[in-house]
Amino acid sequence: MSAARPSPLPRRTRLLPRVIFMSRWLQVPLYLGLIVAQAVYCVLFLKEVWHLVTHAMSLDETSVMLAVLGLIDVVMISNLLIMVIVGGYETFVSRMGLEGHPDEPEWLDHVNAGVLKVKLAMALISISSIHLLKTFINPDAVSPHTVMWQVIIHAAFLVSALVMAWIDRLTTHTHPEHYQDLAARHPVRADAVAPE
Repeated sequence: MSAARPSPLPRRTRLLPRVIFMSRWLQVPLYLGLIVAQAVYCVLFLKEVWHLVTHAMSLDETSVMLAVLGLIDVVMISNLLIMVIVGGYETFVSRMGLEGHPDEPEWLDHVNAGVLKVKLAMALISISSIHLLKTFINPDAVSPHTVMWQVIIHAAFLVSALVMAWIDRLTTHTHPEHYQDLAARHPVRADAVAPE
């Protein structure tokens, strides 16, 4: 007895999940836009380095320190962009197929949405710390009201990062069998998923 042919209805119902799944590729222009933003930051960084080198003899120690902190700020924002671009694409769009590549980021092996959020929060705290340090080095440039709000915002970043890390730890330890089952079914970075 031959198997009954599937009705066209299930085929139609499978189309919607497929379209929804394919919609993840709509994020690609967003990541490409972030790459353009990073190129702008590279130009800004080179401009600041050139300004620092050409005016080095006329700057005092505080001005040099502020310029260097500005450069560090640009680098940390660039690092944040890399985490969002690489981690976001790998997590939400498609595998990159970097297994075995000598320059594969170490953190990419265990990245997921929770880990990515915690890493981004830590990057924001680092950037906020640089801004606070710049303020404390040159406190006369800003009002006490501005300093107070910078400290409050920095503290809010700290509390948010701690809460996100705690929630991530809580969820991974509350359901360890779920994550072990996922790891068994989907070995981390075993094979790159072929592009569609």
